[in-house]
Amino acid sequence: MSDVAFAGVARQADMLRARELSPRELVELCLERIEKLEPELNAFRVVLGERALAEADQAAGRIAAGDDRPLLGVPVAVKDNVDVAGEITTHGTAAHWGPATEDSEIVRRLRAAGAIVIGKTLLPELAAWPFTESLTFGATRNPWDPNRSPGGSSGGAAAAVASGMVGVAHATDGGGSIRVPAANCGLFGLKPQRGRVSLMPDPQHWHGLSVAGCVSRTVRDTGLFLDVVSGPAEGDAHTAVAPVMPFAEAAKHRPARLRIAWSTKPIQPGPVDAEVRRAVSETADLLKGLGHDVREQDPNWGLQLPAFLPRYLRGLRDDGVRLPHAERLEARTRSLIRSGRLISDRRLKSALAGEAKLARRLGQTFEAYDVLMTPTMARPAEKVGRWEGRGMIWTLNSVARYIPFTTPWNVTGQPAAAVPAGFTPGGLPLSVQLIGRPHDETTLISLAAEIEAERPWAERRPPVS
Repeated sequence: MSDVAFAGVARQADMLRARELSPRELVELCLERIEKLEPELNAFRVVLGERALAEADQAAGRIAAGDDRPLLGVPVAVKDNVDVAGEITTHGTAAHWGPATEDSEIVRRLRAAGAIVIGKTLLPELAAWPFTESLTFGATRNPWDPNRSPGGSSGGAAAAVASGMVGVAHATDGGGSIRVPAANCGLFGLKPQRGRVSLMPDPQHWHGLSVAGCVSRTVRDTGLFLDVVSGPAEGDAHTAVAPVMPFAEAAKHRPARLRIAWSTKPIQPGPVDAEVRRAVSETADLLKGLGHDVREQDPNWGLQLPAFLPRYLRGLRDDGVRLPHAERLEARTRSLIRSGRLISDRRLKSALAGEAKLARRLGQTFEAYDVLMTPTMARPAEKVGRWEGRGMIWTLNSVARYIPFTTPWNVTGQPAAAVPAGFTPGGLPLSVQLIGRPHDETTLISLAAEIEAERPWAERRPPVS
């Protein structure tokens, strides 16, 4: 059954439709693994076991009646920053209010596709950091090395999927929060185009920086997940252009010969680990061998901080003022919110206007190339507790050097994906980031699936599993 646990949701859905196992057996398997691994990894804020088993029995009846919805009977996890009816949404804090009265739009769409929500995963307070630690819920740990962080803010999601507790997990990304934990945990993590997945009941989040997606074991899993959750909803502030084909189909299609630029130059001065550089160089060689036109070319990074930081801080301020017990937040989070209060409407407007300028500058690369490849992160997974007890300024400066490649694409809104790229000599996952043209997740999915076929990363399992 461990093979089933690590099969990924697309294969799990195939097995359920073929009656090779039942929804109850699959849910029980996930619950058994959660019970076994959760004490060490601390991935879930809450597990909805009884509810999931009841829904599994309902799914079995529907399968017997011929219902063929794409995720019918498949367990999924959702990050604890979206509403699940009847459950508290903590946003990683102790400052929350009571249970939600209805599902958020993405949870509603997952349920409509037949998925079973098995639990809610952990995140740092207000999803603010690329690590998953808090005074309220403790530290989430990496299945490849429990002394290391899974990253963040979707760290609980990544730890759950990497360890086989669940086949796919919802995640969000406002500066790297899908890609960073995917990179740390040896997973595929696609930040979709802004507006691809509705954030309702929020029209937008962090003034357009945040998007929703998932972390998964395979590219096909992400394609299937996006197919069932994508599309506009009434009230959305942004809308993406419809894809040329279903994303799950894109994972089956080899891309045409692509022009691919690669660079290991960070957006701001700072060291990039030698193993990280090696992963990019070796992936470039792999892509050349597959017939693509691959060339080293540094983007015209310019200065992106004025377009990112005001939106990030003002967005955290917006999140903070909505909480009924903000006094319970950690001191570092309260400092972020105070800083956000200093972002005037005029300064926010200037930051939003700066997006177009940054997009034009970075867009120069995509005039000559179809895809840009960079490291996902400057170094492999950090040790748990590295940022514990640190103040806001120290932490901001430190994490900026840790993730110097991810934030620009939240400003421009275009898709970017973390793709597994081997391991360090010590066994920590490495990752490269693929960035596509605006609205073109299809090319990224096809290219990532081509890499996956050459490097079948999902076959390797972490020690804690």
